[in-house]
Amino acid sequence: MRILLVYPQCPETFWSFKHALKFVSKKAAFPPLGLLTVAAMLPGEWEKKLVDMNVTRLTDEDTKWADYVFISAMVVQQDSVKEVIARCKRLNTRIVAGGPLFTTGYEEFDGVDHFVLGEAEVTLPLFLEDLEKGCPQPIYSSDTRPDISKTPIPLWSLINMKNYSSMSMQYSRGCPFDCEFCDIVLLNGHTPRTKDIFPYQRNL
Repeated sequence: MRILLVYPQCPETFWSFKHALKFVSKKAAFPPLGLLTVAAMLPGEWEKKLVDMNVTRLTDEDTKWADYVFISAMVVQQDSVKEVIARCKRLNTRIVAGGPLFTTGYEEFDGVDHFVLGEAEVTLPLFLEDLEKGCPQPIYSSDTRPDISKTPIPLWSLINMKNYSSMSMQYSRGCPFDCEFCDIVLLNGHTPRTKDIFPYQRNL
């Protein structure tokens, strides 16, 4: 199985740091940590590539190479997401979509073959099991909050770290507060959960 993981382009906003990045000769501020973590959850024998559209172009050759394109994005990336979906449909490449944008509004996106919503530790294994049986469903969703101390380390080998001004690491999910501008509580719940630091220490 050949999997292309695509991180759509961020528009030019404060959070893109587009102009500031020129001073440090970098292409993006942070790597697509969610997709790198999802990549680590996929079967080890599968071929995997990652295209971060903030550092490189998504080509038709990339898209045609893949059996499935996995897309994850935030709300601010929705315009680029629609362009990626349109390209995949034109080239008859199947799409699996997840992450914050789709978990909170998957109904707004036509053309996606499979939505894997919520936290991937819960829903991705269900999709992979059905895919192996040859009967993947259109939507996988769960409100279950997994034990993220068992989440694998992101598959860093899929990116060139020199393209990024900073490397990020997820230590916790969930928040006890209710800020009106933030969807973290909706996505990850009110109770903070933490990861185990020791797997990271072993890989330093």
